[in-house]
Amino acid sequence: MATDPKLLEILICPLTRTTLRYDRGRQELISRVAGLAYPIRDGLPIMLAAEARALSEDERT
Repeated sequence: MATDPKLLEILICPLTRTTLRYDRGRQELISRVAGLAYPIRDGLPIMLAAEARALSEDERT
C-alpha cells in the first residue's frame, strides 16, 4: 500500500515538532533532530517513539 504524499508533507516529529524526511527505500520517516526513524507499515506511518529506530551517527548528518 502506498503512503499518501500529502500526508507525508504535513507530518512532524511528535517529540521535537520538526519536519521529517521520507526514506522511500527503508519506508521510514526520519527525524534527524530526534535521531529517530519512524517506520511506515502497510502505508501507515507509526509515529510512536517506542516503535522508532535510533539513527546511527552517520544517518544523523
